[in-house]
Amino acid sequence: MRKTASALIGRRYDLRTGRSAVLPALAAFALALPQAAQAQLASGLEGSMGSTVGPDGALYVAESAAGRITRIDPTTGAKSTFAEGLPATLPGAPMGGAVDVAFLGGTAYALVTMVDAFLGGSDVVGIYRIDASGNHEPIADIGGFTIANPSPTVWFLPSGVQFAMEPWRGGFLVTDGHHNRVLRVKLNGEVSAFRDFGNVVPTGIEVQGATVYMARMGANPHSPAEGQVLAFGPKSPSEKVVAAGAPMLVDVERGRGQTMFALAQGIWDGIGEGSPAEPDTGSLVRVNGDGSFSTVADGLDRPTSMEIIGNTAYVVTLLGEVWAIDNIAGPPFGKAR
Repeated sequence: MRKTASALIGRRYDLRTGRSAVLPALAAFALALPQAAQAQLASGLEGSMGSTVGPDGALYVAESAAGRITRIDPTTGAKSTFAEGLPATLPGAPMGGAVDVAFLGGTAYALVTMVDAFLGGSDVVGIYRIDASGNHEPIADIGGFTIANPSPTVWFLPSGVQFAMEPWRGGFLVTDGHHNRVLRVKLNGEVSAFRDFGNVVPTGIEVQGATVYMARMGANPHSPAEGQVLAFGPKSPSEKVVAAGAPMLVDVERGRGQTMFALAQGIWDGIGEGSPAEPDTGSLVRVNGDGSFSTVADGLDRPTSMEIIGNTAYVVTLLGEVWAIDNIAGPPFGKAR
């Protein structure tokens, strides 16, 4: 869940004034849909959730059910354990444990959620630092902050359901899809509210310069209209809707040049609060200059996060697979191989 500036697909927003200007070159680009090719890169992961690209160019995936971070070679799909022994999903819980991973200054950090006493666990809900040997320790108690500073929206888990994190100005921004906000977390353990929302269910997050891009699912039943990518800055008075119309958005990523992509988990299964989408209804979509989405690849089975390397998107799924979707952007930002 990654990276960078204030140029959006097809238009540039001034987050202070809310004005926009169409970028003519991208209007033409939006008409050229590439022919994306899908191939399974890896499988056998356990409760795979968030991901990142490490300093070495490899994929790192958080396996929440195993309490593990796994390194995956994006060329060969070869897997190796980077860190293990992190808090894992508690018995009977629908999710939780290590749900995301990010690097800052060459050091890895894991985001851990839903493992505290409220759900029968005994671990810290927050960010854990991972050293070069794979050892880890909590550096920020996000759950404690959330309990002491609850959201004004309706919730039933006091410590929240943190979903994704992204490096931000020497620390991290963290989304909480249950308390409906983005938190700022510093390496000294300080936690503060960065931005509060209504019942929008924040999920994946991306940063470019001073601009934050955030995917939102929207409240149950997570209709496509509620699936949006928002843009905001630390001082912007309101959020701007970059694009809308994809069901259960779980991630947003910048691609080459001016391109931006989002990951939709698909049609909600309707079983209950926090349950995933129906199998094989997910899609990778591209943001267009008019605020719509174009489908790049569909039929994805409950995707949870993605990374983009070059012109390839690497999509992680809940059931432990990583898929490489090649040729996601057409000219001038990509070309067929």
